[in-house]
Amino acid sequence: MQLPAGPAALAAPLLALPVAFGVSAVTSLDPPALALALALLLLGLVSLLILTGSIGLVQDPLFCVFVVFSFVSAVDLLIALEEDGIISGITELYVREGDPHLRTAHGLLTCYWDGTVHYGLSLAMAGAAGLRKSYRGLGLFWLGSLLMSAVVFLLGNLIGKYSPELSPSFLLNLPYLLLLTWAGLRLFQQPRALPSLSPEKIAEEQRKPLYRRPQDLLLILILILTAAFTFFRGMVVLDCPADSCFDYTYLHEPYLRDPVGYPKVQMLIYLFYLLPFLLLAIYGLALPGCSWLPDWSLVFAGGVAQAQFAHLGSSLHSRTPFPYQTPEEVLWSFLLSNALYALGPQLLALRCLRSPAFFLRPAAPGPARAKKYQ
Repeated sequence: MQLPAGPAALAAPLLALPVAFGVSAVTSLDPPALALALALLLLGLVSLLILTGSIGLVQDPLFCVFVVFSFVSAVDLLIALEEDGIISGITELYVREGDPHLRTAHGLLTCYWDGTVHYGLSLAMAGAAGLRKSYRGLGLFWLGSLLMSAVVFLLGNLIGKYSPELSPSFLLNLPYLLLLTWAGLRLFQQPRALPSLSPEKIAEEQRKPLYRRPQDLLLILILILTAAFTFFRGMVVLDCPADSCFDYTYLHEPYLRDPVGYPKVQMLIYLFYLLPFLLLAIYGLALPGCSWLPDWSLVFAGGVAQAQFAHLGSSLHSRTPFPYQTPEEVLWSFLLSNALYALGPQLLALRCLRSPAFFLRPAAPGPARAKKYQ
């Protein structure tokens, strides 16, 4: 008997705790016994997928991807809880031997985001896939968030002060990235749910000049300020000699100087990827018919949300060395500026979702409608 899609999607994440206990328990075994234990564990996972009906849902291959990523998210949540002393004796071996970078403030914040937001999104999309419902919008937000998380963490590990601690297990991230890339391509290939609007309604919406769209005008102003702040912080991490950059680094956001590498990589990704998108988004809000904007606004909204959570939290976390933590006297201005920075891409994505007519390509009238006006 097969379980419904929702309970089936929950099966793999619920295995995170016993699997973590099992891995910790078998570390003292001899190599042959350890290999046998791992083989039995793999057989148990496959059997559970069959019993819960997950194998029967391969009509949508992304269902299996979401189940796998939800399992990874559950493990990351266990890692974060153990590193913060809430639980103990579950993931110590993996963190110590496999990925010690997870003990940094950025690593912990990344695990918390992965174990909550990514976990919830993966389960929601797995359930929607099992019920044959659309999950494209959630998937693009999830894709942007996961890509930002993975790229910043991996590049920071390579160039930061903890790069000598890299182990061969670092190569296991390669199939993770390949699977994520494949899932992203599948998401973009899914048909977009278009609103049922007549060509006349679309044309009427797209004829409105910018001064008659005050919400778009305000959003453009927000994106301009976001782009300016992106450029400024990019110059800061590139060691711009200007006094304003020096003062900002030492007095407002000293975390940008942390040699762990994550903040520098984050600001450079903002500079070289987010900044061009913000400029293109301003163009897309000014001129109609930019059909690419709704999809990419979701991807960048997910990426910025994850990045700002990790960056803001790492700036305040006790595992960040004290000289690089945010000073008390600028705490509220730091929180406000970074929260507003994350808000811009979210408002853009919401604008595209709620009123998509402006971004649709103008449709020619159909034969029946054309005859009506002859």
